Amino acid sequence: MMEKMTSGQLIDLEDKYGAHNYHPLEVVLERGEGVHVWDVEGKKYYDFLSAYSAVNQGHCHPKIVGAMVDQAKTLTLTSRAFYNDALGPYEKFVTEYFGFDKVLPMNTGAEAVETAIKLCRKWAYEVKGISEDAAQIIVCDNNFHGRTTTIVSFSNDAVASKNFGPFTPGFIRIPYNDSDALERALNENDNVAGFLVEPIQGEAGVFVPDSGYIEKAKELCAANGTLFIADEVQTGIARTGSLLAVCGDCNCGNTCEKDSNTYVKPDILILGKAISGGAYPVSAVLADDSIMNVIKPGQHGSTFGGNPVAAKVAVAALEVVRDEKLAENARRLGVIFRKEMNRIIDSTDLVLKVRGRGLLNAIIVNDTEESETAWNLCVALKENGLLAKPTHGNIIRFAPPLVMNEQQLMECVSIIEKTINEFKQ
Repeated sequence: MMEKMTSGQLIDLEDKYGAHNYHPLEVVLERGEGVHVWDVEGKKYYDFLSAYSAVNQGHCHPKIVGAMVDQAKTLTLTSRAFYNDALGPYEKFVTEYFGFDKVLPMNTGAEAVETAIKLCRKWAYEVKGISEDAAQIIVCDNNFHGRTTTIVSFSNDAVASKNFGPFTPGFIRIPYNDSDALERALNENDNVAGFLVEPIQGEAGVFVPDSGYIEKAKELCAANGTLFIADEVQTGIARTGSLLAVCGDCNCGNTCEKDSNTYVKPDILILGKAISGGAYPVSAVLADDSIMNVIKPGQHGSTFGGNPVAAKVAVAALEVVRDEKLAENARRLGVIFRKEMNRIIDSTDLVLKVRGRGLLNAIIVNDTEESETAWNLCVALKENGLLAKPTHGNIIRFAPPLVMNEQQLMECVSIIEKTINEFKQ
């Protein structure tokens, strides 16, 4: 038998044979269960990133894994050249779950965003009457919607976009959380087809907009005949304390009533990550018939999109969210977490503030974006048994699995407090 490799040896393998497109924390994981992961040496950690909110239901949830394994033993892939017996039931389930007429199944979040862009443009030409190739989509500064060539075309992150051009035209970028800027952009451009926005900007450092911003944005779009497109790849599936972040501050749990004055129904909804509980690549674009029906056979597709394994996994993952009341749990624990972080912040100069909603939170470290303080703090957190990663240099995102209980959360708060108190810059 081959001797088991150490963390250092495995890191060296990735460094030598893999593209250097990531800068991971130096921990090599081999097992996960619930809110915990273990490295190859057997050390146990709290996962406070959840694979960027893909593992909301916890690592290796038995119901989700069971659905995946059972289907994999029967039929894995047919392509969409043929029907399969899992896709139709999934499509009915997911559209009723989120309150839309139709779903277009894809695999990754970036694919789903690309799909929404194509859908919006086609609707603009065939329904709104914009001249072909003239459609514009409004996006926001500091957005993160993926890393395809088209998506980085409207990013203002130089790291994501430099030397990847020429870029795709057709986008207008405005400040985030600025209703006046959105109104001006709509009024000054006759060919606006859609407004693509994250209800909370995750990669930008868990930037929560002002109360009423999302509602106002939808109102402005509706008045202009423009599609409101919500990218909930990271914020959706109970992460922010309600099923979707567009639910705002409502306390609806896992269902959003259409007559709720805090729920904003997007014209196009983009989902990914936790729609599969992190077990399998699944994403989805949802819209009503008046929009989705512009897509005809041969105009868009994916060999793996809507495959039987994905369909079964997604149903199981969404049932877990509903049955285990994960939205309510995220909402309750999020309030506790931010209260505890504010208590810690009051006694330290290292952290300036905490912000977030539900169990999507971030702390802002008292240093510049160019500093290594946040990175070094994450290394110290790792040594103390908690895994997190910086974003934008001086911000650390905290997003544990939503199956976490209050006792576990308080253990994590203790680790964070101990690490901050002992940290030396």
